[in-house]
Amino acid sequence: MQLGLSVSDSDVSSFTPLVVLELADDTKAEAITWLLNRIRDKQQNGGAELLVNQLLFPAQDDQKPNPNVFLVGSTLQRLLNGAEDVGLFKEFQDGTMRGFTYANRESFKDFNGDGEGVLSDAECQYIIKHELDTLRAKNEEHVPGYPKLKLYPGKSVVRRLQSKGVLIQYFPLHNKEDLKRLSFSWYKKFKLSFQPLDDIRHYFGEGLALYFGFLEYFTFALVPMALIGIPYYLFDWEDYDKYVLFAVFNLVWSTVFLEVWKRCSATLAYGWGTLSRKKAFEEPRAGFHGALGFNPVTGREEPVYPSSKRQLRIYLVSVPFVLLCLYLSFYVMMVYFDMEFWAINIYNENPDIATSILLFVPSIIYAVVIEIMNLLYRFAAEFLTDWENHRLESSFQNHLVLKVLVFNFVNCFASLFYIAFVMQDMVLLRQSLATLLITSQILNQVMEAFLPYWLQRRRNKKVHKRMRRLMGDKELPLLGQVQLETEMNTYLGTFDDYLEQFLLFGYVSLFSCVYPLAAVLVVLNNITEVYSDAFKMCHVFKRPFSEPATNIGVWQLAFETMSIIAVVTNCALIGLSPQMKAYFPESDTQLILIVVTIEHVLLAFKFILAFVIPDVPKHIQVNLAKLEFDSLEALKKRVILRIAFI
Repeated sequence: MQLGLSVSDSDVSSFTPLVVLELADDTKAEAITWLLNRIRDKQQNGGAELLVNQLLFPAQDDQKPNPNVFLVGSTLQRLLNGAEDVGLFKEFQDGTMRGFTYANRESFKDFNGDGEGVLSDAECQYIIKHELDTLRAKNEEHVPGYPKLKLYPGKSVVRRLQSKGVLIQYFPLHNKEDLKRLSFSWYKKFKLSFQPLDDIRHYFGEGLALYFGFLEYFTFALVPMALIGIPYYLFDWEDYDKYVLFAVFNLVWSTVFLEVWKRCSATLAYGWGTLSRKKAFEEPRAGFHGALGFNPVTGREEPVYPSSKRQLRIYLVSVPFVLLCLYLSFYVMMVYFDMEFWAINIYNENPDIATSILLFVPSIIYAVVIEIMNLLYRFAAEFLTDWENHRLESSFQNHLVLKVLVFNFVNCFASLFYIAFVMQDMVLLRQSLATLLITSQILNQVMEAFLPYWLQRRRNKKVHKRMRRLMGDKELPLLGQVQLETEMNTYLGTFDDYLEQFLLFGYVSLFSCVYPLAAVLVVLNNITEVYSDAFKMCHVFKRPFSEPATNIGVWQLAFETMSIIAVVTNCALIGLSPQMKAYFPESDTQLILIVVTIEHVLLAFKFILAFVIPDVPKHIQVNLAKLEFDSLEALKKRVILRIAFI
């Protein structure tokens, strides 16, 4: 059944389509009519006041196309008002970043004429997403046509439809011309230069731009360590005093690296207008469920789930499950050591080329098993965290990050700690670290770059073949684009990308004094990571909605925790060295006291350094203070005028 206006490439000029909204193909007609009316209705009537048209795909021989695909756009004035509603910051005429207001729109630097260029595509799509997400139920008791799909006054209609499977997906459309320019300047030419972070932010938003900024910063920060590590590896210096200096340099580097990154991210966030932006009120997750209750903050009826039940699920189910997985990880680790000893015994009995190659086989198998276990655990962790029924997305993400980080840390590094501090075999530690690092990087490149590229090429060929068969020589780029992007994989956020960098940071910082070449391998990996991630974002995944961000969030804490563990680990490795033991041949207690003292001194230095280096550069602090002062003065003037008027 056709509802509203159908749209094809010939009449799409009525508005610029920015977002695709896809409902289930068996959605009831009255529900579709009701939703479209709510989207089109005026704001004062509780609608989103957006433009929406139906996109009809031609009939296909092998399968019936989904008739419930819609294009969503907006008028410029509605977007400018929406920019004020979501709290976007733009550059003012005096060079400071200020909250955009429609009344003062002409006072902003990039506002020319009717203001068509003041908002980027990513910002326009973010505004539309915000308006759709905040489309709230009024007096409806249920979705028309679905008596069992209850609606709660004041709650998000879109999230409710999404949680029940009526709304399949909604995503922003790619802009072909902008994407072509970005691709050319970003990854299509190999060049040793900085990434176009402003262009990335303009197209994908601040959250993704900050990830690529961190990836670039991390890679450049590793270069000094890589340059120092190469001679250590090539000349195989055995003087452990030099390794002590390398370890101390590593500890200082890890602290300075993280503290300077805070300043870099603050500078980027200020220039992008997110540093002083207030955090929006967080709505419940789409998957959150519970009995109907009363929210004391909003004064609305909504599903409520007792915190005590959630805590019981966490401590009686999730925590034991995580501990069980950790036990399995340790068990697999012991199997790996049995394989390692078996290979060593064979080599000792018959040392030749074949048995020397066999020495690396257990580590390679173990590295592959680690990646498989990490993948399986990730699915289990997501299922458990969703089952815990967290109300807010931020709470869901924090619990998921904690589960995944704990398991990945133990699964990836437990064998290295065991070799270093139980077996005390530095030769095997160097070999295991090299094998784990190289194998994991190869697997990641295959899974993250080559496999998605191959699958996307197959998908593109199928879609283009299908469209040519249906339409012949007629050019319908919009239909083909929507058809292609609808079938693309959804980008699930930067979680896995930051997790990979976290583990690489661990390999570098924890055992650098044993395997100095680790930094070189990570630099090479990250260079290819930039290009593969850039390609995936442009051509493999659906375009994600922009996510305003001021920093890398909980991952900053994760990296700082890893750097503290690195202090303890490197000091312990130094204390276990034969050279250090030679200074204290008869007193292990004295050696332990010396190592613990050095460790505490380095930790103190680390915390002092973190305190001395400000997180936000001075000039940005001044600009933020000036903005706050101007806001207070403006508020005082409004109060005085109101009193005088009364």
